Amino acid sequence: MKELKQLLIMMAMVIVGITAMSMAPSSVHAATDNSLAAVQKKGTLVLATSPDYPPYEFQVNQKGKSKIVGMDVSIAKKIAKDIHVKLVIKSMTFDSLLVALETGKADMVLGGMNPTPSRRQSVDFSDIYYMGGQDFLINKADASKYPNQKSLANQKIGAQTGTLQYNLAKKYIPGVTIKGMDKGTDLVLALKTHKLEAVGMEKPTAEAYAKNDSSVIAIHSSYKLDKNSTGSAIAFRKGSDSLVAAANKSIREIKKDDLINKVYLNQAGKYLKVNTANTSMGHYWKYFAEGVEYTLIIAAVSGIIGVLLGVILALMRLANNKLLKGIAVGYIEFVRGTPLMVQVLFVYFGVGVIINLPALVSGIIAVSLNSGAYIAEIIRGGIDSVSKGQDEAAKSLGLSKTDIMRSVILPQALKNIWPALGNEFISLIKESSIVSIIGVTDLIYQLNIVRADTYRGVMPVFVAMVLYFILTFGLTRILNHFEGRMQHDS
Repeated sequence: MKELKQLLIMMAMVIVGITAMSMAPSSVHAATDNSLAAVQKKGTLVLATSPDYPPYEFQVNQKGKSKIVGMDVSIAKKIAKDIHVKLVIKSMTFDSLLVALETGKADMVLGGMNPTPSRRQSVDFSDIYYMGGQDFLINKADASKYPNQKSLANQKIGAQTGTLQYNLAKKYIPGVTIKGMDKGTDLVLALKTHKLEAVGMEKPTAEAYAKNDSSVIAIHSSYKLDKNSTGSAIAFRKGSDSLVAAANKSIREIKKDDLINKVYLNQAGKYLKVNTANTSMGHYWKYFAEGVEYTLIIAAVSGIIGVLLGVILALMRLANNKLLKGIAVGYIEFVRGTPLMVQVLFVYFGVGVIINLPALVSGIIAVSLNSGAYIAEIIRGGIDSVSKGQDEAAKSLGLSKTDIMRSVILPQALKNIWPALGNEFISLIKESSIVSIIGVTDLIYQLNIVRADTYRGVMPVFVAMVLYFILTFGLTRILNHFEGRMQHDS
């Protein structure tokens, strides 16, 4: 018990230490302010964005190739060009963008982001580069029922979690019930299936949806907005004064030449037409194929590592050494007691403060560490299920403990735990979808991109469901085959 307490205290100290390290660079950075020089030295300007928000940022499928485009991307390209570096784009969910900035995963964030007072406490913002305004998206059939913002009182309204639209609706619409979701595509699907009466969006995004989907329309809001916090601005890490100044110089040139209205929005509109010219799922087969590929890679690698880790942890838990047993118990209970999503975020952003791990590697590590804890308990249960007489008989033959475990106990335990182990492998395929929150292009990530590109809410979901079923059903048949062979051999 003492060892377990000590282990938990050590874990807490590690977490606190990593948190302190993630915060410390901000103050140092503020004092030295080498942000622009650092970007120019490495030769890349890393942009974090959530490409599901047309016309600000979205993905286009052009001749079978995918790329992130939009008004914000055009602005980022100009800034990168002006400071003579290459633009690198990292894709992730909207609510992870500022975390990526604070932990050094990105140099700046563009995502139709509003510089609210609460956000200004943790990051720096550029000058406002665009005042899009606020709209509501409603079903066309409800146009007479909800002609304006006032008519939305006491209704269910959706908005992206953590956005200005969420807070504005909560503050200014009487009796409203706010439903927050991570993806705009999820909100639109909820609207079209009548789970919501309206969705709060930036005006250009609402108009883009209305223009490309005849079943919805945009209505204007009547919010009394503060221009200093409701326009779109670029977010930077706290203390990045020189980088912010460079961005502001580019923004002034963009405003002077009116590039957003004359060039960038027109370019975004052309890309939107490319996406909506052919919205068949066959046109996006490469997206789904890539999603399946990454899903299988994550599940396969995580499964192998999880088994190896599970065996080690199971043996540690069954050992007579109290320290080893305490470490195994502490690890298993900690991992099983925290959500996989939190673990993925911690590995990518928390551990990323010390080691800058790619999103795919971070996702595999997190899923592997999580799976290892559950597999350890499955293996421990299998070992305990083997009759004690088997151990005694092996000892009477003069076998060592290692030989007994390797040649007698584990083979029999494997037969007992195979169904449970198979269920864990199947769960890995489905649970690996959580890595999409850090931008890994698995099946769920690609599903959301296709929904954003095509403005079709249900069909991409159906295709993903079928693909997941094919993967899990195929794996089930393979596992059943090997289970039958093991039973036959016994």
